[in-house]
This record gives sequence, C-alpha cells and structure tokens, in this order.
Amino acid sequence: MALKITVIGTGYLGATHAAAMAELGFEVLGLDVVPEKIETLSRGEVPMYEPGLEDLLRKHVAGIEGSTGRLRFTTSWEEVGEFGDVHFICVNTPQKQGEYACDMSYVESAVTQLAPWLRRPALVVGKSTVPVGSAARLAPLLTKLAPAGTDVELAWNPEFLREGFAVRDTLHPDRIVVGVAGERAEKVLREVYAVPIGEGSPFVVADYPTAELVKTAANSFLATKISFINAMAEVCEAADGDVAKLAEAIGHDERIGRKFLRAGIGFGGGCLPKDIRAFMARAGELGADQALTFLREVDSINMRRRGHMVELARETVGGSFLGRRVAVLGATFKPDSDDVRDSPALNVAGQIHLQGGQVTIYDPKGMENARQVFPTLSYAPSALEACRGAHVVLHLTEWSEFRELDPAALAEVVATPRVLDGRNALDAATWRAAGWTFRAMGRPRA
Repeated sequence: MALKITVIGTGYLGATHAAAMAELGFEVLGLDVVPEKIETLSRGEVPMYEPGLEDLLRKHVAGIEGSTGRLRFTTSWEEVGEFGDVHFICVNTPQKQGEYACDMSYVESAVTQLAPWLRRPALVVGKSTVPVGSAARLAPLLTKLAPAGTDVELAWNPEFLREGFAVRDTLHPDRIVVGVAGERAEKVLREVYAVPIGEGSPFVVADYPTAELVKTAANSFLATKISFINAMAEVCEAADGDVAKLAEAIGHDERIGRKFLRAGIGFGGGCLPKDIRAFMARAGELGADQALTFLREVDSINMRRRGHMVELARETVGGSFLGRRVAVLGATFKPDSDDVRDSPALNVAGQIHLQGGQVTIYDPKGMENARQVFPTLSYAPSALEACRGAHVVLHLTEWSEFRELDPAALAEVVATPRVLDGRNALDAATWRAAGWTFRAMGRPRA
C-alpha cells in the first residue's frame, strides 16, 4: 500500500516539499494554521516567487483542471493525523527576538498539536533547521502524546534548498541526510526518496545529532567561504590588488573550488545569518563555544561589507548624500527570489536613505516585499527609470537582467555616469567604454 504524506507548514519549504512529494507520486495533504495560505495554495497559487513552483503546484493540486489531484491542503490536525503515514514538519525556526538563539516554538507546537491525532503507526520527520539536541528532546514527547505510543517514531531529514533552485533541489537533491533511531524509519524514508536515490542521490544515514548538525555545518562553511573572499577584498583594496583575479587563481585549486568566491556586499536571507548565529548560541549551551568563535568574525565581516558599500557610495557622490539621487538595482538578498529578509541590498539602500540620500530602487521580483519593509523609499517600474537623474548607480543584487543592461542607454538618463558594482558581476570594460566611472568592491579603480 502506497504511503500517504502530510506536510506541516506551507511556507517556502513546506509548499515546495508538498508539491515535490506529489510529483514523486504520493498522495499529499498539506496543513497550515493560516487559512489564507491554504486558500491561496488550493487555487494553485504560491505566496512567494520561486521558479517552477507554481507550475508544479498547479500540476497536482486537487480541483484544478488537468491536475493529478494528488495534493490537497487543510487546516485540520485531525484530518492530517488520520490521513498520513509520514508527516513532514516544515515550519519556520526564526532567530529569537534580541538573541542569537533559534526560536523552536513553531516546531514544538507542530509536534504537540499533531501527536494527539496519531492513533496508528506513523513516522514524523523534521525538516526544519533546529539546534542540535532537538530531536532527542522531541522524540519522547511525541511518543508520550501520541495515542499510538511507540508505534510513532521521529526522524530528522534536514533540507538543503537554495532559493531560486528549490524545486530542482527537492526533486534531484545532491544528498539526502536522515537522522534515525531505528531501521523502520530508515526503511520508510528510503521508500519516500526511492526516485532520487534511484537517480543517484547519495542517501546518508546518521543519528539525530549528526543529522541536525549537517545543515548548520554546511551553512557555516558557506558563510565562512563568502566572508573569506570578502576579507580578501578588503586587503586587495588596501594593496591595490584585484580580488576577482585572486579568486580565479585560488579557485583552480580543487581543494578550494571556485563556487562562492565572488566578493561583494555579503550574504543575507532567512537562513545563513540566523543559522550561524543559532549555531554559535547552541555551541555555547553545550560548553563548546570556543569551537565556533571564528563564526563571530565571519558574521562581522559580512555585516561590515554593507557599511563599506555605503561609504563607497558617499565618497563617490562627494562626501554627502544630501541632495543626491541614488539608484539601487536590486532589493532581494539574491536573484531568482522575491525574498528581502536580511537583504544586504535593501539594508544599504535604507542606510543611504537615513543619511539623506534620495534612493530609488528597482528589482525584478522583490518590489512588493521591499515596500513593506521600507515604504519610505522610492520604487521604479524599470532599471532605466530607477537610474533617471541618479548621481550614482549601485548594483546590489546580481539579477541576469542587470548584467544585460545597455550602459550607453543608461548613461543618457543619469545625472552622472557613475556605477558601483556591489556584486562583481558587471563587465567593467563595457561600462567604462560607455563613459561610466566604474568601481567594484576589492578591485582596482581602473
């Protein structure tokens, strides 16, 4: 008999996972406590921008013409408990207000609300990013609260989604990691992921703490690599070196690799910043805080890059933003997303605005979310309109649309043709040939 799957929490992670499970052939029931989310998803619409997700959703949501009907949504815990054999917990784990630590209240709530409805054997699988030790603490609570008792097991299966590639990362993962306490849970998860395993995705079986640590360790490594090249950019600027050439040279070393070596204004989003901070906080609780003290410098370098871009922009317009128009290309923390959470681009724009600059932003997908965070900034319907009358143009999110801009056309509408490339993604020679004063972080002025 085919497994039936439920997904608890239908935000970015949950909506993607639910649609992907339906694509893999399972009957899926998604739950959220926010009725508006359920109504939106039941229409085959997604409340965020993620390439390919809405098409995948519409392919499977029940009630949509031509769909497989394998995917439904509900607000009923009882319905979820009766329906599912495998329950994936995909709720948010944000940073606690005023602390580095992770807020586990949504995960704990999901477990305590689901458990009383589990009257037959089931597997509950956490996908949310949690502090190490969480699964070991939640497993006995689940058994205690579930009527089926020890027939209900817990596993942890961390997600490794990249915004902009979430559908592909779910259907064709570069690895599947499961933390289990017994063979039954492993067997069930091998059945769930049979298709990607058959296609060659490695299936790594671990204990609870190791599985929990994999996600935070991976994000910490990526954050460290990004901050390393940004630290090298600071040294290159002081020594008149070229960080792009430096990155190219060290990237040829297969022990280092070329990915995540593009210097710029740093990382942001809803994962990397809060995950490394939560990792530091948890290490302190475990008495291993000295092991992760380097992450404080990683975080510090990252935040320093934003201030450095503000300083470069202020210097470029003559030492003061008062009376100066600043065009900002990009609002999201990365391209192919509408996510502005902890966005370096939006942070830089906000700092310049607070210092008296007249900031106008354009982003292909993040305008609505940016307006909610910074309603006092100006927003333009196109890159050309954002640049109109600008004394400096800041390139802060590396959308392909910005790499394809015509510098000559933009030069005709700006007050002064000066551009600062905060992502080292534009072709300096092309912009300079079109009459622009071009500067990129960590690279020579000319």
